[in-house]
Amino acid sequence: MASSNRAKSHRAAPSKMFFATIIFLAAPAIFAQVLSKSSPSIQVDITPSHMAKTLVPTEALGAGVDRISTASTDKVFIEPVIKQVLSAGWQTVTYRQNTELHVEAWHWNPQGTWSDPAGKGYFTGDPKPGEFLRHSFGYSLPHRGFTRNEGTDANGFGRMTDGDENTYWKSNPYLTKAFTGEEDSNYPQWVVIDLAHSHLVNAIRISWAEPYARRYEVQYWTGENNPIKQPTKGAWITFRGGFTTNGSGGKAQLQLNSDPVSVRYLRILMSESSNTCDTHGSTDRRNCAGYAIREIYLGTASADGQFYDLIRHTADPDQTTTYCSSVDPWHEPTGIQNKGDQVGFDLFYTSGYTRGLPAMIPISMLYGTPEDSANQIAYLKARGYPISYIEMGEEPDGQFMLPEDYGALYLQWAAALHKVDPNLKLGGPVFEGVNEDILVWPDAQGRTSWLGRFVSYLQAHNRLADLSFMSFEHYPYDPCTIQWSDLYDEAHLTSHILQVWRDDGLPPNVPMFISELNMSSSSGESFVDNFGSLWLADFVGSFFTAGGDGLYFFHYIPETLDHGCGSSMATFGMFVVDKNYQIKQPTSQYFASQLINLEWVQPGNGVHQVFPATSDISDPAGHSLVTAYVVRRPDGQWALMVVNKDQENPHSVRIAFHDASAKTDSAFTGPVDMITFGSEQYQWIAEPNAGSANPDGPPAKSQITATPATTFNLPKASVTVLRGHITNSKVPHS
Repeated sequence: MASSNRAKSHRAAPSKMFFATIIFLAAPAIFAQVLSKSSPSIQVDITPSHMAKTLVPTEALGAGVDRISTASTDKVFIEPVIKQVLSAGWQTVTYRQNTELHVEAWHWNPQGTWSDPAGKGYFTGDPKPGEFLRHSFGYSLPHRGFTRNEGTDANGFGRMTDGDENTYWKSNPYLTKAFTGEEDSNYPQWVVIDLAHSHLVNAIRISWAEPYARRYEVQYWTGENNPIKQPTKGAWITFRGGFTTNGSGGKAQLQLNSDPVSVRYLRILMSESSNTCDTHGSTDRRNCAGYAIREIYLGTASADGQFYDLIRHTADPDQTTTYCSSVDPWHEPTGIQNKGDQVGFDLFYTSGYTRGLPAMIPISMLYGTPEDSANQIAYLKARGYPISYIEMGEEPDGQFMLPEDYGALYLQWAAALHKVDPNLKLGGPVFEGVNEDILVWPDAQGRTSWLGRFVSYLQAHNRLADLSFMSFEHYPYDPCTIQWSDLYDEAHLTSHILQVWRDDGLPPNVPMFISELNMSSSSGESFVDNFGSLWLADFVGSFFTAGGDGLYFFHYIPETLDHGCGSSMATFGMFVVDKNYQIKQPTSQYFASQLINLEWVQPGNGVHQVFPATSDISDPAGHSLVTAYVVRRPDGQWALMVVNKDQENPHSVRIAFHDASAKTDSAFTGPVDMITFGSEQYQWIAEPNAGSANPDGPPAKSQITATPATTFNLPKASVTVLRGHITNSKVPHS
C-alpha cells in the first residue's frame, strides 16, 4: 500500500472515467507462452454431476440500501448518481432495516393511527397509498432495557439503572400467553446486570413497575467470560435466597445468600406475570402483559439493615450496564429520530435503484406489531411494487434474543403477513456477520445452537413451511487487524459458515442468502485499496461454489469517507464522494463489481451453471495463492474469475477442463477475452484526512487467440476474468 500527501488531480470528464475501456488486440505471444505439462495449472471440473450451483444474475447478485443521513437523501437519489451506481452492475436490491439495531420503532409510513387516542402507544401505518413516501424514521422506545447492544453503544441508555423511579423497562407483550397462546413460562424474560468487575454481593432490591413478576429467580454467572458474548463458557446458578414464587411487586428486597458471593454478572429470570396494567392504562391488553422494572439496586445488606448499593445510577451510557430479553414497542411521537432516513418506499421503488426488479423487503418485528407489518406489505402491493422476499426483523442475535422468543414473534407475524398474501416468501433470522455457529445459553435439553433451536421450534409448531429462506450477514474481519494474508481465509470462511447452517438442521430446500456483506462491520483502509477488490471477487466466487443462493453487496448508495482503521479515511461504498455527495472517483470494489457482474456472468436473467475449480499454486505454508471460480454462461461461453493473491509475483497458468463422466479433457480455443484489474490498474494513496486512488482504473482488456497449449498470465495482486469457448481435445482419461 502506497502513501502520499499529494492530492490527486481528477479527470475533467467523469463519464470517461467510469465507462472507458482499454482493448488490446495483440499477438498471442505477448499475452501467453507455451509451457510444459508441469507448468502451474487451474483444473476445472465440468462433470455434469459435479455442478455446484445454478445462478441467475438478476436474482442472485444484489446490493443493499440502508438508512442514510436525512441530509444526503436528496443528493444521492438523483439521476446522475443513480446512473453511476447502476454501472457497477449489481441487480436486485435489499432494503436494510436499521431502526431495530437502535432499539427504535419504525414508522415506515408517517401516516397512521396510534393505539392511544391521546396520540401515543403502538403505531400502525396506513396501508392505503396517499402522499408519496420520501422519508421514514425510527422512534426511540421509552421502556428500553439495554444500556447497549450490538447497534446502540453510543445511543441512549437503559431504564433500570438510570436513577429515575418514574421510568421503567418493560418486556415485549407479544411474548406472553395473551398472544402466543402458551404459558408464560415457555418464554421466560430476563435482564442481566454487568458490574464491570467482580464484587461481593448478598442482596438485591428490585423496584417493580406494573406488571411485575410473581415468579422469578435471581442468578449469578459462574464463568470468567461474558455470558452475553460467550454463553456456553459458564452457567447461571440461582442464589440460595434467589427463588421467589409469589412476588407482590413494589420494592422487593431479597437476601440472596448468607455470605457474600463474588459476582460480576447477575440475571433476573422471570416466568410468571402479575398481568397488572402499566402506567398507560387498562384499555389496551398489551399494557397489562409481560414484566416491568423501575430500578435495580444490587450489593450487600448488613445485619443492621444497611444496604450498600454497587449500581451506578445515571441517565447516560455510563450507567451500570444492563441487557434485556425484549422491549415493549410502546412509544411516543416525541421520540422521533429524524437525522437518519430509512428511505421512503415510494422513493426507493421509483428512483431507479431497484431496476424494476423484485426487492427483498424487511418488516419491523422485534420492536413492531403484526398489524403494522401487514399494513406495510399491503401498501407495497397496493402500489404494485414487486417483492422477492421478506426479512423478519433485524439481527435478533445482536439484540440478545433467544431463538424461542424470536420464533414466537415469527409465527405471529407470519400469520398476519400471510393473510395479506399467502404466497409471500418469509425468512430470516438476519444474523450478524459471523464465522462460526451462534451459541446461546443451553435449554432444558442442553442445546446451544441458536439456529438449530429456531428450526426445531418451527418444526415443533408444525410451521417450518413458513421459513422460505435463511438470511444472514457476512463481515468476516475486524477492520483494525486486516492483513493481506487474510485473503487466504475467505474461501474457507464462506464455505464453512454455509455448512454450519446446514449442520444446524436447515433443510436442504431452504435457500441461503447473505443479505448484507462486506469485509467488516466498520470500514477501514482495506475497503478502498486493492485488497477490497480481491476480497470481493474471492468471496463472490467462493459463495456460489459452496452452494449459496444469493448475495447483496453493502453499501450500494455512496457515502462520505469516514475515519476507520489505517492511515487514511475509507468508505463502505463503491465511490469516493465529497461533502456534497458528488462522486469524485470509484474505489477498488466498484471495479471488482463490474468484473463480477458485467464480465464474469452474462448480464440478465439467464441461468448460469457454477462448476468447481482448483489450482496448484501455493506458498511454502500451503496457502492457495490462486483461486478460480467458473461459470458456464447462457451464451455458451465459459468464464473463469481468477484471483492471484500473490502480492509480489505474477503467475502463468495452463487451464484444463475435465469431464469425468465422458473421460475427456477440454481447453480454451479461439478468441478468449481477458479482463484484468489489479495493482497495475489501481493504487490507493493514503492521506490523513482524505485519500484517493492513482491510478484509478479501469481494468485492462485484451483478447487472446488460445490453443490447448496456451498459458495465461495473471498479474500480481489481481483479479482476471477469462472468457471464451472450449473444445474437447479428445484425449481420453484412464
